[in-house]
Amino acid sequence: MINLKALHMVACILLWVGGLNLGLTALGFNVVGMVLGSMPGLETWFNILVGASAVYVVVTHRNDCKMCSTS
Repeated sequence: MINLKALHMVACILLWVGGLNLGLTALGFNVVGMVLGSMPGLETWFNILVGASAVYVVVTHRNDCKMCSTS
């Protein structure tokens, strides 16, 4: 079984990197594109993983967030 803490950490790291890359892309620097530029398929998969991480974090947010939890 997948360790949920590890899954949460991977999702958060992907969101940080994806968010920073999106902000830098708006300024004209696509860092992920620069790193994976010779492999556009990997860049596409990275973006899919960032999107999947966002869905995961949104779905599990209430349980993980100290401010939003109902307990």
